[in-house]
Amino acid sequence: MEQQSKMDPEMLNMVMDTIDRLERDRLKLETKLEMDRTGEFPEEFIRFMLGPDMALHLIFIPEEYGADLGVATSFLAICLGMDPIRVGGTPAQKEKYIRKIAEEGLIVAYGVTEPDAGSNVQSLKTRAEPVVEGGKTIGYKLNGQKQFITNGGVADLYTILANTPKGPSFFIVEKGWKGLVPGKHEDKHGIRASDTCALSLEDLFVPAENLVGEVEGQGLKQANKVFGYTRLMVATFGLGGGMASLERAIKYSKERVQFGSPLAEKQGYTHKLLVPHAVQLEAARAYIEYVAERLDSGEEGLEVEGSIAKYFATEAGDAMANDGIQAFGGYGYMRDYEVEKIKRDVKILTIYEGTSEIQRNIISMFRLRETVRSKGSYYANMAEELSKLPEDCGGPLLSRAIHTMNQVILASRKAKLTKQQFVMFLLADMMTWCEVADALSRKAAFYKGEQTRTPEFMKAAARLFAREAAEKVYTNGMKVAFGSGAQLDELRAVLSDMEMSRIVNGSLEDMDLVAAELVR
Repeated sequence: MEQQSKMDPEMLNMVMDTIDRLERDRLKLETKLEMDRTGEFPEEFIRFMLGPDMALHLIFIPEEYGADLGVATSFLAICLGMDPIRVGGTPAQKEKYIRKIAEEGLIVAYGVTEPDAGSNVQSLKTRAEPVVEGGKTIGYKLNGQKQFITNGGVADLYTILANTPKGPSFFIVEKGWKGLVPGKHEDKHGIRASDTCALSLEDLFVPAENLVGEVEGQGLKQANKVFGYTRLMVATFGLGGGMASLERAIKYSKERVQFGSPLAEKQGYTHKLLVPHAVQLEAARAYIEYVAERLDSGEEGLEVEGSIAKYFATEAGDAMANDGIQAFGGYGYMRDYEVEKIKRDVKILTIYEGTSEIQRNIISMFRLRETVRSKGSYYANMAEELSKLPEDCGGPLLSRAIHTMNQVILASRKAKLTKQQFVMFLLADMMTWCEVADALSRKAAFYKGEQTRTPEFMKAAARLFAREAAEKVYTNGMKVAFGSGAQLDELRAVLSDMEMSRIVNGSLEDMDLVAAELVR
């Protein structure tokens, strides 16, 4: 994986200010609601964002292909469509197409999903038959169907996955080539202004030089290589959607008076509809930052971390979006109030780029394998590091919970319970909550108020989420040990030793602290 240049804080602020100004000037609430109502793709606006005045697609393009990272930020769909070229393309392919994307602001589409092959790309049916002349392969004829392709009807460039004689491979396809037939624009539940359609490939001829990497059978490897950060980007969307709903609910809580006082002063509102979600979103932010730092350092093999980030952050964002509607009462159910639209838009995040269920499969399978391979030291080492952190950031509490989880994982495998998918899902949730809590506890331990929250808020959030992770270990551990019928009596004492009454001690005080800062 090519290491990307990091933005310094000043440049990042400049980019964020540009996006804020873009939203204020050209994406007012009325405009967004109208785009949502009509469900039409705002091509003129997208082209403006890709044009020379904004160039918001350039952040993911390596500098040698013409982009200045200081003047740009990202588009997920374009990045995703470009990724196979970036990670697997030949130097000539990168020079030709990545430079073209950078300089001309091309819209790119990623053609992988099929009607019968969603997250399981290994079952794809699109075929790429070699076209041979004079004993040499001069190209391929692609035939098949693609489904739910973002930008599919408006893209200038496509990267399409198809089966060659040696396995799945990506092909670079340009707009207008004979045999590439976009379908109708899908009428969607949410993200209605985005273009989503099917693609039909009917004897689509692709020159041999447009086989990504010019080697057959590398497609799955190329796709897996980018999951660590494409799924991280979807995680940031979950965080952003959740925060958008949370911020609107907080604002409403200060304005809406019920029974003589604002909703912001009522625990039934703050402690149910605001605080739990604010804590989860802060945990998601900490984990996203943790994985992003590792990616920025050039580290590879972070597919499981990408899955954890996507699963947790998108589910947290979706939960907040749902309670955002509840927070507004009857008004929240009306289309004129943006929280209704946010909920519909956020839901897709738990589905595309691999459903939450697929992520749980990945997390449990690979973390179980790592736990067994390391004879339990993978999580034992994590717990040991947490035990060295101060109590006020939840580290020692979380350390004890992770030690317990480790024993549940190993006992489950020994009893062959890990052959059951639902048991693996229960383990995946324990693993996810504990690893995300680890990131938040470590952040809280060293946080000095660099972001919008105070150090006291961050530590209270870390303690609350450490408790939540411990509760997840206890509850799921009991389900695994006794709900499966296996009766793993050796875990009874282990789980009882968690002393849940001691773990939840002080929760209300921390919730009060978090609520006070949220609505101040």
